[in-house]
Amino acid sequence: MSAIRVISIKTLDELEATNKRILLRCDFNSPIDPSTKRIVDDTRIRIHAEMTIRELVMKKAKVVIIAHQGRPGDPDFTSMKEHAEILSRILGSTVSYVDDVVGEKAINSIKSIKSGEVLMLENVRTLPYEMKSGKPEEHAKTELVSRLAPLFDCFVNDAFSASHRAHASIVGFTAVLPSYAGRVMERELAALARVSSNPEKPCVYVLGGAKADDSLAITKHVLDKNIAEYVLTGGLVGQLFLHASGYDLGIINTKFIKEQKLEQLEPDIRDVLSRYPERIKLPLDLAVDKNGERMEIPISNLPTEYQIMDIGEKTIEEYCRILSSAKSVFISGPLGVFEKEQFTKGTRQILSAVAREDKFTVAGGGHTVAAIEKFGLKDRLSYVSTAGGALIEYLMGRELPGVEALKEAAKRMNKLH
Repeated sequence: MSAIRVISIKTLDELEATNKRILLRCDFNSPIDPSTKRIVDDTRIRIHAEMTIRELVMKKAKVVIIAHQGRPGDPDFTSMKEHAEILSRILGSTVSYVDDVVGEKAINSIKSIKSGEVLMLENVRTLPYEMKSGKPEEHAKTELVSRLAPLFDCFVNDAFSASHRAHASIVGFTAVLPSYAGRVMERELAALARVSSNPEKPCVYVLGGAKADDSLAITKHVLDKNIAEYVLTGGLVGQLFLHASGYDLGIINTKFIKEQKLEQLEPDIRDVLSRYPERIKLPLDLAVDKNGERMEIPISNLPTEYQIMDIGEKTIEEYCRILSSAKSVFISGPLGVFEKEQFTKGTRQILSAVAREDKFTVAGGGHTVAAIEKFGLKDRLSYVSTAGGALIEYLMGRELPGVEALKEAAKRMNKLH
């Protein structure tokens, strides 16, 4: 993809994979049922399988996967055994699993793998040093890299969603092995470039949900860098922006903002609103929960004694008008509490306006993806990201250690040729 070549990262197009022993870093981190300890959503496993692993298997590579699940001490911190079983079902062939990462059991299994086979190692976060941040050269000295790297021909990082972490399994191997981006990484970077680096104009960002600090940082970045023409706000983000601009939302809604300690963001919100008064759009009306019923009120009727649950019709109409002429759109966060049927309107109609063939659209965030699935819009959007923190940091304009490590590896590889 051209967006990848621009940032000088090697891709699988440049890797002769046949009979090569490849260390593949995936992000298989999946939701776990706390009572059964079973995986309840295999989306990430499926995406890596269909986009990258299957291609490497077809090319008769010897594929060894390292990945993580949860954090030590958390309820979802488990082995990778079930992940290997799920991956076997998706690929239609056996994926071997070994409950070891750097010991003799793992090393012997790696040495014995044959072309076209897949082996999954144990949860890489069982290693005490894995989650310590560091430079690639520092991590290259860890047992993980020093013991495993000599066994491999190359390293492939397919875990964009974990690449905002400078962890050993993300950046360490890039210092000592030829390193490439997998197809998931490649596709994510290419899609995000189209809404963040040089988007087709007009470009519009729609920011809803509850992560107000992230939304504020993204708003500043995309307006200061002239990436987006407009930022449309909704959800708790929209409420906070309204509150910061002087609107009294009522006791119940203001109390929630205080409980979430969001008032500390308001000076920065007022600053960005003063600099871009025409480009940041706030709700014109709101839908509240009046005894279980949807009631819409204009913002001039604030404060309200009822809980704010959605944007109103006038806001939907105005946002749809702006979106109708957009060529590039990024959307993250629902516009209201779409889980309740009477408050689905804002999220559903804005997503429907975004999901049109005449624009390139990237959607991200867990609740956003859930809403897209609920309204059956996934196939109508250009790209739906499964990344979380990495996606947000990328859109804030921050460098991702995993991506930067691939760039440095590519520079070294280019010098050798």
